[in-house]
Amino acid sequence: MLALRLLSEGGQGPDTSLSWLLYIGIAFFVMIIIFGWPEGSKKQSQPAGPREAPRGKKKADDLVKIEGIGPKVAKVLNEAGITTFDDLARAKAADLQKTLNSAGFQMMNSEGWIAQAKLAAKGEWDELEDLQDELKGGRKAR
Repeated sequence: MLALRLLSEGGQGPDTSLSWLLYIGIAFFVMIIIFGWPEGSKKQSQPAGPREAPRGKKKADDLVKIEGIGPKVAKVLNEAGITTFDDLARAKAADLQKTLNSAGFQMMNSEGWIAQAKLAAKGEWDELEDLQDELKGGRKAR
């Protein structure tokens, strides 16, 4: 509206005392187009769903497949750098327990997780299933 009024001032030409405001507005709009639009299109062009592992890094495994590990514990392990079955298989039980304790999971026991992770890392799913039949909450049933 202001731009139309400025440009349609009678035969004497536009009132240039406020034209600087019009130029600032146009400049601001152009900056939004140049700098803001590519960022918005990048966000929209990314596919939804799970992210791919960065190059050089291993793809994370679903640690919840291990008897005794739930989503919350899996998140704690992932944050501690244990993202694959192989990582879990190579972990020391004492280190796992320290990680669990520091996250507030003092009642958790990781004693059976490493054996399960070794089988999962090798892809020995039938053997893993047999072992899990003997476990309750990740521990050997008594």
